[in-house]
Amino acid sequence: MNSGKLSGFSDVAKQAMMQPQESMLEVKAKKNKLYIGIPKEVSFQENRIALTPLSVALLINNGHDVMLEHNAGQAANFSDKDYNDQGAKIVYDNKSVYEADIIIKIAPPTMEEIELMKPGQILISALQISTLKQECLQALLQKKVTALCFEHLRDEGGSLTVVRAMSEIVGATSILIAAEYLSNVFDGKGLMLGGITGVPPTEIVILGAGTVGEYAARTAISLGAEVKVFDPSIYKLRRLQNNIGTRIFTSVVQPIVLEKAVTTCDVAIGALRAEDGRSPCIISEATVSRMKRDSVIIDVSIDQGGCFETSEITNHTNPVFRKYDVIHYCVPNIASRVARTATYALTNIFAPILVDIGDQGGIKNVIWQKTGVRNAVYIYQGHLTNKHIGERFNIPVKDLDLLIVSHR
Repeated sequence: MNSGKLSGFSDVAKQAMMQPQESMLEVKAKKNKLYIGIPKEVSFQENRIALTPLSVALLINNGHDVMLEHNAGQAANFSDKDYNDQGAKIVYDNKSVYEADIIIKIAPPTMEEIELMKPGQILISALQISTLKQECLQALLQKKVTALCFEHLRDEGGSLTVVRAMSEIVGATSILIAAEYLSNVFDGKGLMLGGITGVPPTEIVILGAGTVGEYAARTAISLGAEVKVFDPSIYKLRRLQNNIGTRIFTSVVQPIVLEKAVTTCDVAIGALRAEDGRSPCIISEATVSRMKRDSVIIDVSIDQGGCFETSEITNHTNPVFRKYDVIHYCVPNIASRVARTATYALTNIFAPILVDIGDQGGIKNVIWQKTGVRNAVYIYQGHLTNKHIGERFNIPVKDLDLLIVSHR
């Protein structure tokens, strides 16, 4: 089916949803009591949790029930008692958590977790499409769940709200990590990131002028460092310059200029992202070999392959390695390093959506009324609705608007 026909059907569906008006108002007025389950994360070094105790209190005050697996919040320094004091029910086996009507978690569900899910459940989690396995997708479809990936949630301004929040955290944190590895404590050069009177400031090169690059630049500038930002896009460089509100060195990716900046800097941050597929690898091994001894590379884009040819995935237990006497930090999940802050950022996004689902009489009405939430739906009641996933696995895709109308 071509996109023109699909768009036409979608318009018809929207008209059908709008009539009769009395029916819409009646549905909207009927509130649903939600039964929300929060399982403990099983993915390696995933320390975040979707809801804080105060957000749980908000949901319970709105008449909903929240069930939490034992120690689900421990990695983010939220105890079972913190949640229990706000009215959550603590359970000691994950099977009980998956009895809930809505499952909200951080990492994509594993096959073992999908087996515990019940038909018709609502799942809110990450999708991580680049690592999605067809067997997991097929299992979710067979369970006839409605699944939302929070990476695709958009706010009122059209921004990818979770992606932006995590990018702000990662950008700022990457500079703080660099400061640690420049110090003597981690066998670094013994430099203070920034500068003081009479001492030249440390030099930081940032590859990428997106949200990560912007917040890395903000943090570095506030510490007194000298910052240079490179990006292929003039638009992104101009936007970063305007957002920061101060003049800094910016440049498109000119190989000679970039190589000179990287080989003379103290810290290089890799924050170039690809819309789909691998991030652009723009710093060669030869260039890394000419970097200053004990300089630091923080490759934020390592989950997409990395911006540096010498990058290899590391983890929070063994976060760095040395190559050509350059310290490489290549941990994919930097936000889990500051899990409590990241959890606060996530709960600010998830809690209002859950309240809306209850107030609007179910997820169907929220999906219909809020385009930002609709954008995150990739499975609706067992039907695949995301065309990119459909093309990747050669699975038929249904139009979400038509599915909502037909299931009312």
